[in-house]
Amino acid sequence: MEIMHDNYCIDYDSPTTTIIFKGSLRLSGMEDYSPIANLLEDVALQNKPLITIDLKGLEFLNSSGISMLSKFVINIRKLNKSQLLIKGSDNVPWQGKSLKNLQRLMPSLILEIS
Repeated sequence: MEIMHDNYCIDYDSPTTTIIFKGSLRLSGMEDYSPIANLLEDVALQNKPLITIDLKGLEFLNSSGISMLSKFVINIRKLNKSQLLIKGSDNVPWQGKSLKNLQRLMPSLILEIS
């Protein structure tokens, strides 16, 4: 499954249960993020052993997007069926601090920033 827009692309690779974000997400609010949130929820409900979120190619994520990602992490924690791996990049300034905050929501989250 893929969600494409002029400024961003979200691609779901089913065999590896990896969701890849690329571009810049500057959507207006949670309503605008609902297609992405629905994709994340669908993946969470599959109860796969490992879910990977690859954010290395995501240059910008606004506060509504961070909120959407936080809700996803909380949902994964509540379901307690999947390990969550989030991949980030040292080259993208917002990712260091923001992604570490997700670990506070789910201490077992694996965070790889390279």
